[in-house]
Amino acid sequence: MKTPETAFDQKRRSFLKLSGLLGLGAASAALLPAEKAEAFLFGKKEFKVTKTKLSMGTFVAITAIHPSRDEAEQAIGLAFEEIDRLNNMLTHYDKTSPVGSFNASGKIEVIPEELQELVARSLYFNRETGGAFDITVKPLIDLYKNSFANNQTPTDVEIDSTMKIVGCEDLHYQSGTLVFGKSDMAITLDGIAKGYIVDKASTVLTKNGVANHLINAGGDIRTSGLAAQGKAWTVAVQDPGKHKEYPDVIAMRDGAIATSGSYEIYYDKEKMFHHIVDGRTGHSPHLSTSVTVMAPTVMDADALATAVFVMEPAAGAEFINRHSDYQCLIIGKDGSINRSNGWHV
Repeated sequence: MKTPETAFDQKRRSFLKLSGLLGLGAASAALLPAEKAEAFLFGKKEFKVTKTKLSMGTFVAITAIHPSRDEAEQAIGLAFEEIDRLNNMLTHYDKTSPVGSFNASGKIEVIPEELQELVARSLYFNRETGGAFDITVKPLIDLYKNSFANNQTPTDVEIDSTMKIVGCEDLHYQSGTLVFGKSDMAITLDGIAKGYIVDKASTVLTKNGVANHLINAGGDIRTSGLAAQGKAWTVAVQDPGKHKEYPDVIAMRDGAIATSGSYEIYYDKEKMFHHIVDGRTGHSPHLSTSVTVMAPTVMDADALATAVFVMEPAAGAEFINRHSDYQCLIIGKDGSINRSNGWHV
C-alpha cells in the first residue's frame, strides 16, 4: 500500500530496496536525511501536519489533521517516541534487546508485555494458516543473507539442515519463561511487529486529541477519522512493476491495510530468494508478486499479508474468505488478480 509519493520518496525507497534496509530495526541509512516535516493550513481552523522519519528500517510518515499545529506536532512527536521505544524492544538486530537476547540465549524469563502479546498472536496465526506464518524462519533468512554475501547460492543440503531448527512447535512457554525447544533457533518479528507498532502509535495520537490521522510505515498503513477538508483518506495499492499503474485505489476512514511483496527485498538477481520465506519448504514463494490485506488492525494485516503471500493465490483468497474481518487483493506472478469476496465493497 502507499500514499502518493514524491520523486524524493521514490529515490529513498529504491535506495532502501537495494541496500536491504526494509526489515524491522535494520541498520540506519546514514546517507539519507533522518527526517523531514511540513505543515499546511486548510481554511482558518485546520492544519495538515506531516512528519517523516527513518525508523524500523523504513520511512515512517505520520500525517495529522487538527485545528492546532502545535498540538498536532506534539502528538506526532509522542507517537514517534512510542515507535522508537517499541522498535528498540522488538528488533532482532540489537543483541541487547529482549528479542536479540532471547535469540542469543534460547530463553527469556522476564517477558515484556508487548513481546508476549506479539508472540502469542504470532503463534495464533501460525496455527490458523497451517504454518504459512512462522516467526522462527530467521535461521533460513540468515542462511540466504550470508550465502549471497559470499556470492554463493544456498544449497538444498544447507536449506534442509537449517529447516531442522525452524518451526513454531518448538517455541514454548514454560512457567512464565519463553524457551526454544532446539539449539540455534531464532525468531524474527519483521512480519508482524511493524504493524503492531503502527497500531500503538495510532493509539498515542488518538489519546492526545488527534483523532484524524494516517500513519504509513513502508506500506503498513493505519487510517483514523478524516483527511483534510472532511474527505476520506486515499490509499493506492502498490504497483509491483513500479509503473504507477495502481491495481486499486481505496477511500478509507478508520482502518488498517498492509502489503507484502517479493519486489521489495531480494538477495539474488533472479529474485528466487527474497525476504519472505515459507517455513514449511525452506524456500521463498514465487506464485505471487504482491498481497494486500485489510484488517481491523495493522498487526493482523501485516501478518496475514505475509501468510497469504506464502500460500498459493487461490488458496490465499479462499483462506481470507473464511474470515469475515479480513479482505485481500493478490497479484500473481503472471499478472492475474485474485480478490476476496469482500474486497473493500
